[in-house]
Amino acid sequence: MTAEAVTQERTHPSLPDWVFPPPQGFVAEDLDHLPDSPAHTELIDGSLVFVSPQASFHALMVDLLVGALRQATPKDFRVRRDMSVILGPRQRPEPDVMVIKAEAVRDGDETSYEARDVVLVIEVVCPASEVRDRHRKPQLYAKAAIQHLWRIEKNAGKPVVYVYELDPAANTYVTTGIHRDALKVSVPFELAIDLTEIDQL
Repeated sequence: MTAEAVTQERTHPSLPDWVFPPPQGFVAEDLDHLPDSPAHTELIDGSLVFVSPQASFHALMVDLLVGALRQATPKDFRVRRDMSVILGPRQRPEPDVMVIKAEAVRDGDETSYEARDVVLVIEVVCPASEVRDRHRKPQLYAKAAIQHLWRIEKNAGKPVVYVYELDPAANTYVTTGIHRDALKVSVPFELAIDLTEIDQL
C-alpha cells in the first residue's frame, strides 16, 4: 500500500458492511441482527440513527423519571428504559423512557415492544436529537396511537416537561400541560414528581 493510500485509509476508514442497507432497506427486525452496532441505534423512516453521547442532564433526568414512575406505576404497568418500540415495518425508535402494559413482558429476553403495548413515551431532548424529539418522533408515536407523550427540555439549566395526550379524531397530540418545578398528572395514572430533585442527584 502506498503512503498516499495509507493516508486516505486513515482519513476515510472503510465502513463496516452492516451499515449499508439490504436491497429492500432496513426493517425493524434488523436491529436485533446488526453485528457491533452502537448501543441505542434506532430505525426511523428505514434509516439507522446513531445516538450521540448524552450529557449529564439527560442521564439525571432519565434517572429521576424512572425512579418516580416505578414508585407510582400501578401493578398492571411496567417502566422501561433503553428499549425500543416497533411502530411499523421501518420504524423502531428508542424512547428515553416508556411505560408499557405488564402483559407485554414475556420472558425477559425481549429487545423491543409493540406500539399497542406502550402507554407512555418520554423523550429528553438533547441538541443532537432536537428535531427528531420535537417533530418526527411525536408524529410517529401519534400515528401508532400511543396515548401519552412527555417531552422534556432543558431551559436555563432546569427541566421543563411538556405533557401531551393523543386526540384520536385528529390523530395528533395536544398539549395538556407545561410543568417546571413540579410535574403532577392524573393520566395515564396519578403521579407527582418534584422536578427540582434533579439538583440533588
